[in-house]
Amino acid sequence: MILTAETTDTCVAIEPRIFAILEEKKARRLTGPYIPRSIAQVTASLESLYGPGSISGLRRMAGGASKEQFVFDHGGERLVLRMDPLEGLIETCRRREDQVLRAMHGVVPVPEVRHADIDGATFGLPALVTTFVPGVAKPPQAAASVSGLRTDFDAHWIALLAPAFIDNLVCIHGFDYRAAALPDFAMPGGAPHEMALRQVNWWAKVWADDVVDAFPIMALAECWLRENLPACTDPVLVHGDYRTGNYLFDPAGGAVTAILDWELAHVGDFHEDLAWNLQPIFANRGADGETMISGLFRRDEFLSSYEKASGRTVDPAALFFYDVLAAWKCAVIDLSSCLTAARDGNNHQDALLSWLATSAHVVLSHLTALLEKGRH
Repeated sequence: MILTAETTDTCVAIEPRIFAILEEKKARRLTGPYIPRSIAQVTASLESLYGPGSISGLRRMAGGASKEQFVFDHGGERLVLRMDPLEGLIETCRRREDQVLRAMHGVVPVPEVRHADIDGATFGLPALVTTFVPGVAKPPQAAASVSGLRTDFDAHWIALLAPAFIDNLVCIHGFDYRAAALPDFAMPGGAPHEMALRQVNWWAKVWADDVVDAFPIMALAECWLRENLPACTDPVLVHGDYRTGNYLFDPAGGAVTAILDWELAHVGDFHEDLAWNLQPIFANRGADGETMISGLFRRDEFLSSYEKASGRTVDPAALFFYDVLAAWKCAVIDLSSCLTAARDGNNHQDALLSWLATSAHVVLSHLTALLEKGRH
């Protein structure tokens, strides 16, 4: 049970749909280990959906720490299938992802949903079929690395991508989510601190459910967060994982072709998306040795560019809170969900998840520095 100053009902303190999927994961993990789907199995599932002999070119895509990914052709269209394993890097909801992708179509570039298997009736576990969007996640000459981690952009690519990075984030935050069809997203209820509290309770539950070993700093961080909840007077649609690595761009001209990975989208405080980009794990060093946010901006440049484009004013105290939240959340993922899924064999990428967990030392170093600063 997660206790808060406002309620002792965990289901109320967390978005109901998020609470439900986290509970479902606890039951589902007991059915493991997970066996990755074969091409023959995926073909059979797709043909049950689209008809015998109706698909071609099916192949597995690289990457995907949270989903199994396949590309295939059907009806003259190239499509992408993303399927849940038993457990992933994070636990998210295909119904919410379907809703937000449909809502954002025409607002910012996103893949179009072709089929949503919410309960796994077709594929055994929840899945989405979307259009395939051409593009790359890093420059052609960039060193091989996990997408979005320390991506190196030279001046040419920064000039092309930095303005679009800001413009698309401003469009997301300016979207009228109240007028959209987002029935599985909890809307603001009016309490001043509820946006921050929902996030703290969400990730506190993940930690409680998935923790492998206790880390005193995690309890300290959670206490600090609960004692320093900022008010939010103008909630927005938060992407939740907006950073380099989660958008595609044309390698020839640099135009952004798609914004990806909407699984963590929710209604919240715009500072949350800004602070997520401040995490050192997503940054790189520029030619002059300065830290480059998402490989594209110096910190002050990033924040001032957002303020100028959005008309919003960044509150340093709120930004600091969400910086702590982001670091703590990264640690929750690295030290609990990553390790649990890999340890129990409930994911198709157990080696990758084990490797990703080693980034926890970077995350904890940042979290420690923030908490020390927060004492003063």
